[in-house]
Parts: sequence; C-alpha cells; structure tokens
Amino acid sequence: MIRFNATRQLDNFAVEATFEAETSGVIALFGRSGSGKSSIVNMIAGLLTPDSGIIEFNGDTLFDSARKINVAPHKRRFGYVFQNSRLFPHFSVRGNLLYGHKRAPETDRRIGLDEVVGVLGISHLLDRHPRDLSGGERQRVALGRAILSNPRALLMDEPLASLDAARKFEVLHFIERLRDAFGVPIFYVSHAMDEIIRL
Repeated sequence: MIRFNATRQLDNFAVEATFEAETSGVIALFGRSGSGKSSIVNMIAGLLTPDSGIIEFNGDTLFDSARKINVAPHKRRFGYVFQNSRLFPHFSVRGNLLYGHKRAPETDRRIGLDEVVGVLGISHLLDRHPRDLSGGERQRVALGRAILSNPRALLMDEPLASLDAARKFEVLHFIERLRDAFGVPIFYVSHAMDEIIRL
C-alpha cells in the first residue's frame, strides 16, 4: 500500500495530492502536461521534498513533515525511468545494466542480468554504446538498468514521450513483459490514455 498526502509549492502553482493504492501491478498517474504528475513521482522518489505531509510505502515512512522524516532517495530503493534514457555514454549497454545491479544490496539481488536481458530482448546490444542505439533500444536498456537495481517499485515518468509511434508500441510491449515477469509494482506517469489502458 502506498499512502500519499503531501503538498509542494512550485514556481507557478501548488501540488496538493492525496491518495492510497495497493502496490501491485501498474498504478497510473494520468493527466495533462503540467498538472503535477511528475512532481508527485519525484516526491515519492525523494528527488523533490514536499513542503508538508506524509508519504508511506508498504508500511515504511518515506517522508513525514511532522516527525521530520525524509528518507534519502538511494535508501528508498526505487528504480526510476525518465522521459529520456539518461544512460551513461561512456559505458556499454552491459556496463549500464550492471551499474543498476551493483547498486542493489547483495541480499536483495533476486533479479539477474541474464533474466532481464532475455525479457527485454537486448542480448545483441550488450557490447554497444548508447550512441549506437535507437531511441527504443535506449529506453529498453534504461528499463533494464532500473529493474536490475532490484527496486521495491519502478517509477516511470513519461517513458515513451520522446519516441515515435512504432517505438512506443515496441517499448510498451517490454514494459508489459517486465510487469508480468518480475512482479515489481510500477508507478506509470502519462498524459496518453491509450498507454494507460493497455498497461
């Protein structure tokens, strides 16, 4: 269960949101651009600090303004997939994937490299660098890096926004495969209803 009840004043508007949801499958945050979806996910991730409120995930308090609790982002153990892949250009695909894996505590490494590479269909890309990949391939690698960190949940902020229609369809297929293969809860931000309905 996630419990979110937080506010944050931004430059031109205030984000005020309250919701509870079971942490299984896909939890969608839907709305038009600029409505605060990314800010909510960034508050869950710990990348944006609320002005007030409380955020809990599966019984753990991540943020509580009254009790002055604000767990550091790396201790929250969420995988994050951004609009653009944000891959490390100096690492190969294998290096990018293993970067995520090395961040997981050894006791929590239940998802392995070979398994993720198989699900995402990227074995032929392992020795390439990000500059040699298409947009869809880069997003698949970003998904793989995030899931290999063995996160408590995946946070996806408009992960298909920079892709054309054909690549969107391709990457959606792999998001579905990740959802089904690993059972990690996914928080999915989008302003595209067709993506939400499909997932």
